[in-house]
Amino acid sequence: MRIPVTWLVEHLEFDETPTPDRLAEAFVRIGIEVEDVHALSGVTGPLVAGRVVEIEELSGFKKPIRFCRVEVGPDQVNGIVCGATNFREGDTVVVALPGAVLPGDFTIAARKTYGRTSEGMICSARELGLGDDHAGILVLPSGTAQPGDDAVELLGLTDTVIEVAPTPDRGYAFSVRGLAREIACAFDVPFGDPGLAEVPEAEGDAWPITVEDPVACPRFVARRVTGVDPTAPTPWWMRRRLMLAGIRSISLPVDVTNYVMLELGQPLHAFDASAVRGTLVVRRAVAGEKLTTLDESVRALDPDDVVIADDSGVISLAGVMGGASTEVRDDSSDILLEAANWDPRAIARTVRRHKLPSEAAKRFERTVDPSLAPAALERAARLLHLFGEGAIKPGRTDIGTPAVPGPVSMPIDLPDRVAGVRYARGATARRLGQIGCRVEVTTGDDGTTVVTAVPPTWRSDLRQPADLVEEVLRLEGFDTIPSVLPPAPAGRGLTERQRRRRTVARALAENGFVEVKPFPFVAPTVFDALGLPADDVRRTTVSVLNPLEADKHALATTLVPGLLETVQRNLSRGARDIALYTVAQVTLPRSQQVPVPEVGVGGRPSAAQVAALLAAVPDQPVHVAGVLTGLREQNGWWGEGRPADWADAVRAARLVGEAYGVELTVVASDLAPWHPGRCAELRVGDWPVGHAGELHPKVVEALGLPKRTAAFEVDLDALPVTDHRPAPIVSAYPPVLLDVAVVVDATVPADEVTRALRGGGGALLEDIRLFDDYRGDSVGEGKRSLAYALRFRAPDRTLTVEEATAARDTAVAAAADRLGAVLRG
Repeated sequence: MRIPVTWLVEHLEFDETPTPDRLAEAFVRIGIEVEDVHALSGVTGPLVAGRVVEIEELSGFKKPIRFCRVEVGPDQVNGIVCGATNFREGDTVVVALPGAVLPGDFTIAARKTYGRTSEGMICSARELGLGDDHAGILVLPSGTAQPGDDAVELLGLTDTVIEVAPTPDRGYAFSVRGLAREIACAFDVPFGDPGLAEVPEAEGDAWPITVEDPVACPRFVARRVTGVDPTAPTPWWMRRRLMLAGIRSISLPVDVTNYVMLELGQPLHAFDASAVRGTLVVRRAVAGEKLTTLDESVRALDPDDVVIADDSGVISLAGVMGGASTEVRDDSSDILLEAANWDPRAIARTVRRHKLPSEAAKRFERTVDPSLAPAALERAARLLHLFGEGAIKPGRTDIGTPAVPGPVSMPIDLPDRVAGVRYARGATARRLGQIGCRVEVTTGDDGTTVVTAVPPTWRSDLRQPADLVEEVLRLEGFDTIPSVLPPAPAGRGLTERQRRRRTVARALAENGFVEVKPFPFVAPTVFDALGLPADDVRRTTVSVLNPLEADKHALATTLVPGLLETVQRNLSRGARDIALYTVAQVTLPRSQQVPVPEVGVGGRPSAAQVAALLAAVPDQPVHVAGVLTGLREQNGWWGEGRPADWADAVRAARLVGEAYGVELTVVASDLAPWHPGRCAELRVGDWPVGHAGELHPKVVEALGLPKRTAAFEVDLDALPVTDHRPAPIVSAYPPVLLDVAVVVDATVPADEVTRALRGGGGALLEDIRLFDDYRGDSVGEGKRSLAYALRFRAPDRTLTVEEATAARDTAVAAAADRLGAVLRG
């Protein structure tokens, strides 16, 4: 949230106003993050108010160009060339005269352009550093200033804007009211609460309203103002504050609702009462209903959406954005103001479902003071009466009763004991009173002094003694708490499993893979694109109630979908040769999920409680997965490149096994989303731990991936972890290198032939590598020739060729016995 310093200190009684830097430091000290401090004093030289006397439209150019005669002082009229068209003759504008320097070190000088001499520049808000709006020239309300008046003082360019980011649990701090109260606590100065304005008794209802879902809408208040002058301008001081807060001025009714929202923290909505048909009804949407919102988008509503409807249908997406059919237009004079409280969870789901964040929703998601609605409506109605000459109707509809927080009690010295600091006498009661609590100090039967605090309605987060302790410590200053780190016990470090996990990541990175962190949630529809059968266990997922994206609410049971989405994103940005991997948890729901037990925070959970917590959490094994597409070996002067294929995915998976010190065996398999003829199951012994291979062509086509895209996934938690890692034995004697080619049935996997040869070669066979796979007429139909390079070596002597040849023949004989292999002639 952006807030001008002059607005922030308006409700505080300082003897001497602190500098913006001191205010920013105070925010940080009490736990509110400051993202930036923007000083507006970036303009030097002559900057004045001017009145547009005459506008001449210049023709013959590709864009609209106007030559304006602007009165910039008594008896002084300057000619200025301008390309904006949002102002007319008689308007008051801001003019930078020659010699002025605008933010960005932009110097203004008289110059000839478009065939005319331009003696200055008519400025927009962004050019003056007042905001990001560059849609047109900054036009001041009539009567704001006279030609020649100093615009630096008029615009308040000596002000400073502080940009803060309160934590989500402090919804009250998304307002000038809340932030000013925090600063009052930080500096121990009096605070005038603008939310305590007197609200007159209601005289009947303002409009017929029905709330069908009081859980989604605990309170709904409405007030009506008629006879508002639709041409009344928003006063400059209000426009300026909105502009500095990052909100564009639209019209007086809309500006008033935005202003009150920023000031008090209560979002309001203004309906054109003449467009509302009959009773307003707050309810859940009906399947099939649609709403055209203020951004001109037609939105299909979900039965979980909370809406406001009249006799014509839905007219507002509650707490998020109003509908176009009842929006306040340029000729609207009958205004129905609405202030309500909405269920934060319902608002959060709607925002994510429709991808429609708004300033109002940002506040409702974080909880709005339920007692504030009448005061906020009264403030808005009086502003419309004051500046729009509207008549405030006596009625006010108020449905629902604001929830009252319950009292919280704790020993008065609990903050001292938690912080290890002896605070001044009365500090606890004083600090709790500063944040708005009603405080009572009593003595218990055992002589213990107890403080009981009733939190204010805007602090629904204060529910237990720990919350009160945090407030005392925060306002007294976290920097006053001594920092004493406990000594670290010796002899501890990474576990063997953690070390192996790091080794896996390093091995894949060294093999050309790049680590990524895909989104951990998936849409259930992704399993259809992957071709998973309806009964596939990977379709059984755990859903979160408040997902970041409404369509991606399921925790991933496999890492492949997230990686493929990352590949798609890289392809869309021009990447072609991709090798990505990730190491992350997957979430596998239990067949019988037990409820999560409630465990207090007063002490360490018992072993039984820890076991119950673990039993209530779904299984979350750690997997490693990777995807390859494009060239695995690049083109160059050395020759043609080589595209990635299923064998590269299998090799990467076996690298994972090598990092764990285990050998993964490869068996032909058939599992979606892999190609049934190019899918390998990876095993430790007879236990499957993963799959690798080429993706199914239909999956590749459905996801828009390049042909022959390959992938692998291995369950790391299924790999055995042993401490026995023998050092390699290096022989000082020379090897004997022999090649052998055997012919087997085409259906026999090469890995089985490799294992047979390795087993038959005995201890002298040091290494075996497949270097050729041939199929053709010379080996017969349905046959394949596999050629291997064998390396024989003895650890204690020079091996003779005869010994190596005998070992080779033994290896071939073993392959013949097990697989029917025949030595190729």
